[in-house]
Amino acid sequence: MNKKRDEFLKGIKDGLPICIGYVSVAFAFGIFAVSGGLTPIEAILISMTNVTSAGQLAAVPIILSGGTLFELAASQLVINLRYALMSVALSQKLDSSVKLPHRFIIAFVNTDEVFAVASSKKSVGKSYMFGLILTPFLGWSAGTAIGAFAGSILPPLVISALGVAIYGMFIAIVVPAARADGHVLVCVVIAIALSCMFRYLPVLNTVQPGFVIIICSVAASALCAALFPHKEKEEAK
Repeated sequence: MNKKRDEFLKGIKDGLPICIGYVSVAFAFGIFAVSGGLTPIEAILISMTNVTSAGQLAAVPIILSGGTLFELAASQLVINLRYALMSVALSQKLDSSVKLPHRFIIAFVNTDEVFAVASSKKSVGKSYMFGLILTPFLGWSAGTAIGAFAGSILPPLVISALGVAIYGMFIAIVVPAARADGHVLVCVVIAIALSCMFRYLPVLNTVQPGFVIIICSVAASALCAALFPHKEKEEAK
């Protein structure tokens, strides 16, 4: 029993830095969602049932524009497909204490950061993983709640200023990767160009936001995969 408790507490400790980071991002999401027209409760429920920053940010415009459920589901599939791959990889690290129901719970909060921490371990058990996902989930939910309720009472000028933070987050993610790898930069430029076409060109500007996200992301990724195929390193003989 003490061993399980120690593993659980170790997971909480390892997840605390993730939790702190999530509060700021989720705060920006809460502001973004409420300023767009959702209620604070709706924003909080979205975060508590999804735990995916990019997916949630893409979903809000689709919801507010009256997009179809298919459009919403398809956009989430494209954006969040990486989580399925990460869950498959993480499953190789889970020990025998992690049963099928536990795997569903862990997969629900298997974010990029949680995956990175868990993958650095040789083997992880149920107690450790439950501790690891608990604090990030609470941080993501609490951050959204703070941002959502703040967005409902703060002056519009302040809300607009805080809303810029969500775009700053994406810039902070994309720019370093684009500077480090020219192929990533090309992919980003292609995606931006396609997005501008759907924004300003006749006919194309009538396409629903959800489908624009799907088309731009898949087209840019597929084109760059064809232009810059990944070459496997030859095995040492």
